[in-house]
Amino acid sequence: MPFQPRVALLTPGADYGEHWHPALARKTGALTVAGLAVETRAWTDPGDLSGFDLVLPLIAWGYPRAAARWYALLDRFEAEGLRVINPVPVLRWNSDKAYLAELGTNGVAVVPTIEVAALDEGALADARAAFGTGELVIKPPISAGSDGTHRLAAGAGVPADALGERRLVQPFMPGILAAGEYSLFFFAGRYSHAIVKRPAAGDFRVQPQFGGREEAWDASRPARELAAAALAAAPAPPVYARIDMVGNGAGGLAIMELELIEPQLFLHLAPDRGAAFGQAIYAAV
Repeated sequence: MPFQPRVALLTPGADYGEHWHPALARKTGALTVAGLAVETRAWTDPGDLSGFDLVLPLIAWGYPRAAARWYALLDRFEAEGLRVINPVPVLRWNSDKAYLAELGTNGVAVVPTIEVAALDEGALADARAAFGTGELVIKPPISAGSDGTHRLAAGAGVPADALGERRLVQPFMPGILAAGEYSLFFFAGRYSHAIVKRPAAGDFRVQPQFGGREEAWDASRPARELAAAALAAAPAPPVYARIDMVGNGAGGLAIMELELIEPQLFLHLAPDRGAAFGQAIYAAV
């Protein structure tokens, strides 16, 4: 009988409201076809994981809302010597979007980003001057699904929930309205598929809970090359990755985020319906 590795797939805790079961079904299906035995565990209380060959945080949604608990779990993984994919150094690095500055320093084209320790009106004014635009986006450095993200019109002040808080400040990228946000997916370092996500009319957020919609996209060579350059800057090669990017307004592209922890993988839009994903995870055991 062929070896069937046991995989603990981390999922949201009981108090997480967003509907995550469709993502679970798609990922579990691909992993099972690849020959893995999958068992779900809530990331907030996963219990004893010593009997598993691999731990996958692929649906650990909600971790930005409990960052201290999340980092403690990563510490536990390392202390217990558990096999985790993506590797714990990658998960820790990717948890805080301050990595965008590191990517930029390494020559990767990213959306210009200023980190502010305690956001106030002066910091907004400085950012507007630095970017040469009045329209900004602010977001928490540890966040997902556009939680706490605001689009600020020229002259708009600091939102109440961001005042005095650590925030990332970026110029608003109008390309997201004109063409959408692109996501490219890589498994074991190889390109798999890509999609374009577009916001609903009157919004700038592309997530489905805000009315966003997605469709398959034939990724251009520059998009693939930019994604590969971003992945090369990670602390270790990720086994699975989603790279989000947007047009920079000058004919090029800029990285918005790397999703290396719990990304939606849109396997139903992959030509192989997730076969490469499942095989990459199996090979990583």
